[in-house]
Amino acid sequence: MRSRYSAFAVGDADYLLATWHPRTRPEDLELDGTVRWMRLDIERTERGGMLDTVGIVEFTAYARQGGHRSRQHEVSRFEKVAGVWFYLEATD
Repeated sequence: MRSRYSAFAVGDADYLLATWHPRTRPEDLELDGTVRWMRLDIERTERGGMLDTVGIVEFTAYARQGGHRSRQHEVSRFEKVAGVWFYLEATD
């Protein structure tokens, strides 16, 4: 989750697509360069350990755009495939 947040912060759409589960990944991804991501708070995690194949991360990400502050709250599902974690979908 933290690496995906960092990719949003630096505008690395290729990394985001590479870490998105093939089953739910969009064809392409256009990021808004006017959004400046400021902080990520991990609210909770479920599963996602070494022996798990699924995990959940609840987070709040804080941003600024055009002098306005905003935040994105999400509960995300991840799935491990061949030892690699992929973002699957938002559940909330």
